[in-house]
Amino acid sequence: MKIAVLSTNKNLYSTKRLVEAIEQKGHEAFVINHTKCHFRMEEGSPQIFHRKKLLSHFDAIIPRIGASVTYLGTAVVRQFEMQGTFSVNSSQSILQSRDKLRSLQLLSKTDVGIPKTVFAKYPKNAEVDMLLNEVGGTPVVIKVLQGTQGLGVVLADTEQSAKSTIEAFSGLKENILIQEFIKEAGGADVRAFVVAGKVVGSMKRQGKEGEFRSNLHRGGKSEVIELSEVEKQTAIKAAKAMDLSMAGVDILLSSRGPLILEVNSSPGLEGIETATKVDIASKIVEHIEQSMAARKNQFTPLQDEEE
Repeated sequence: MKIAVLSTNKNLYSTKRLVEAIEQKGHEAFVINHTKCHFRMEEGSPQIFHRKKLLSHFDAIIPRIGASVTYLGTAVVRQFEMQGTFSVNSSQSILQSRDKLRSLQLLSKTDVGIPKTVFAKYPKNAEVDMLLNEVGGTPVVIKVLQGTQGLGVVLADTEQSAKSTIEAFSGLKENILIQEFIKEAGGADVRAFVVAGKVVGSMKRQGKEGEFRSNLHRGGKSEVIELSEVEKQTAIKAAKAMDLSMAGVDILLSSRGPLILEVNSSPGLEGIETATKVDIASKIVEHIEQSMAARKNQFTPLQDEEE
């Protein structure tokens, strides 16, 4: 099979590991920078060009789409889908997982736990008091809808600091979420890596001292952790709610059970593979192999039995 990794940098750990896994399993691996693509659309012929060169057909793609280029990246994925190429995560699933408000709306109709969260556009004065009360009062976590890797996330310890932060974001015309603070999590969360409806690796991420965000990019540390069956099922259900075949599901361990913090459609491999020693890149390629085999069987006409 011809399998392409959509990535802006072929030297990134995740990209290199995926290329290695593809080649180790006997397939052809390609790295395509989705920010260097353009399309041509005409009747019956959706075409993709990479660095001005027309791309031939690929059997499958693995999207590694950064949050800052979500619109362009998902448009590239969608163009491949128009050509009949299998994508580990669909363009639609990536889009909805990147929208913090939409993802929480989707999760809220399932039976998985999520922190109490409220949203209102540029709230002021008495409306802020009402919103704070709805999540149980301060401290609260305030998040901008477009932030990644812990950026645009603020912990407000007091009512006054919460109001000041909300007022500042409103003044900047930033849409925000106000979320209850899970104190018992102790600045830690769990990342469960889900592939094809199974948790293939999990780690605990602990924020550095004095930091409530556990992101490894912000100096957090990771260690392997064995999830309970309830925690595994929570991660699997969250990935399914986002319609993601590959997902990094971030979970807070609270006194009322596991709570979904975020579902990431382009989870990094370095932290999880280093912590767990599991070859997760190969599991992603195996999912492609199984999906392509199922596709082939689906479209292969049944042979008449010999009389």
